Amino acid sequence: MHVRIRHRVKPFRTVAYDRRRNAVVLIDQRLLPHEFRAIALRDYRETARAIRDMAVRGAGAIAAAAAYGLAQGAAAFDGARPSSFERHVERVYRALASARPTAVDPLHAMDRVRQAMGSGPDVPSRKALACAAAERFASDQVAECEAIGRHGIRLVREGARILTHCNAGALAFVDIGSATAPMYAAWGAGLRFHVYCDETRPRCQGAALTAWELFQHGIPHTVIVDNAAGHLMRQGEIDLVLVGSDRVLGRTGEVANKIGTYTKAVLARHHGIPFYVAIPLSTLDWSTRSGKDIPIEERSADEVLGAWGRPRSGPATYVRIANPGSSARNPGFDVTPPDLITGILTPRGVFRPRDLWPNRHKLA
Repeated sequence: MHVRIRHRVKPFRTVAYDRRRNAVVLIDQRLLPHEFRAIALRDYRETARAIRDMAVRGAGAIAAAAAYGLAQGAAAFDGARPSSFERHVERVYRALASARPTAVDPLHAMDRVRQAMGSGPDVPSRKALACAAAERFASDQVAECEAIGRHGIRLVREGARILTHCNAGALAFVDIGSATAPMYAAWGAGLRFHVYCDETRPRCQGAALTAWELFQHGIPHTVIVDNAAGHLMRQGEIDLVLVGSDRVLGRTGEVANKIGTYTKAVLARHHGIPFYVAIPLSTLDWSTRSGKDIPIEERSADEVLGAWGRPRSGPATYVRIANPGSSARNPGFDVTPPDLITGILTPRGVFRPRDLWPNRHKLA
């Protein structure tokens, strides 16, 4: 990801690992779009807290952060007994896994790290293998997002008007993103189009993060309130809906994504607009049998009852916008059924939701 800082463009990855300091380094997304700052997390507990508090968010980014966090926790172990080391790694794994329960990517990422560690004959070798596996996961994810862009570029035609929800861009991954990958590929190929960014209440990732990313790339875009999408569709101003996901069930094709995705899918079906979901392979869940079994994160009511913002000068401020004394529900995700989804865009190509399971050998 290329970021403009003081009139200079610099390359950044959303999540990285400083092996010398044993620190997970990431872009603090809570500060965007007003301030760009990278923070260094000194131990796995800080890494888990950053995931839980959404300093880092997005299925791919928290997966990389969890993989690095597991390697970080392993590296911090002081001892030589393999049995004690394994108990320590299990504690680290549980702490990171519980930080945000809906996305399946962090579990897959940490499982890959643990599997790699298993071949080490002693504690020092297992620590080294954990670090190498976490780095490999991050690099593989970037390569998968590039492949999503290559397969998805055909979905973007000249002059297209694209609606996206939440943020499934470079900030939500190590780099490039899933839903934005076809956009970046198409823009790089000379195609011109316009993106509508749902604000995505209550955290406003679309208004704050997706819009910031597109601005960095010079891609024309407009922020809209979440409930404006149906109006624009009816007016014929949306040609394509392209979103990401935190979990896609390989058995059923059901998609868990940021709250409001299901609503957009219903609207798109009613208006005959293609609705695509872009994911890396780590987002596929081959075990869960029903969308009803996906754990839906319930976040703080304060996110709904108020909002964070930054005045023209001074620090960010929380402002209560709802009636004093009123309560709120804040489910972070919803589940979209497969019959509302045109296709699942993966690094291996585009699949209809019902074709995921028959093609699991290609996608595993």
